[in-house]
Amino acid sequence: MRKRKSDNNGATLPAPTSVSAEDIVPNNETATGFEEKRIAALIRRVLGLIGETPEREGLQKTPRRVARALLELTSGYNEDIDRLINGALFSVSYSEMVVIKDIPFYSLCEHHLLPFFGKAHVAYIPDRHIVGLSKIPRLVQVFAKRLQVQERMTQQIAETLMTKLKPLGVGAIIEARHLCMEMRGAKSPLSPTVTSAMLGNFRRDLRTREEFLKLAK
Repeated sequence: MRKRKSDNNGATLPAPTSVSAEDIVPNNETATGFEEKRIAALIRRVLGLIGETPEREGLQKTPRRVARALLELTSGYNEDIDRLINGALFSVSYSEMVVIKDIPFYSLCEHHLLPFFGKAHVAYIPDRHIVGLSKIPRLVQVFAKRLQVQERMTQQIAETLMTKLKPLGVGAIIEARHLCMEMRGAKSPLSPTVTSAMLGNFRRDLRTREEFLKLAK
């Protein structure tokens, strides 16, 4: 089974407390292939429980497709954030704000396993070091590809950059639509949720925060 690592920004992610025979990967099979088969078998059971016929033509391959999709959409648990960032730090004298805006992402709400999606805006003020620009969108994707709530995801992005890059400050804003709110419950379509996390100068200095908010529009 995939191991759930610590995200370096909170409690260690849960791991199985015991191992049964069905948890052991056969020697002739990859861990991912084994997980895919087990998830597919469970999805097939779910289809039967909701009144469907898993054997009918349109659903025969659905369990495997759903299993693959779930593994892809939660692949962020297996990403090594240190490896992602540490090889892309560069010494510079630049000390003005760096903003990467309109970073698209898709994630799954941990409450209903329904998608939420939108865009992230991330900024920081360097203190002797910058990070390769492509690493910030990749960092957003790492946290998006986990079961999430938007508030925590926003904080994780900001805190990770603050810890790994040690800048003067970090700001992160996420705008997202939540299908758990649009398809069910309140059934409120096209109502975006906006969250922010401001650290360092972005929290202490009103002008810095206002500059970021203006640039992120």
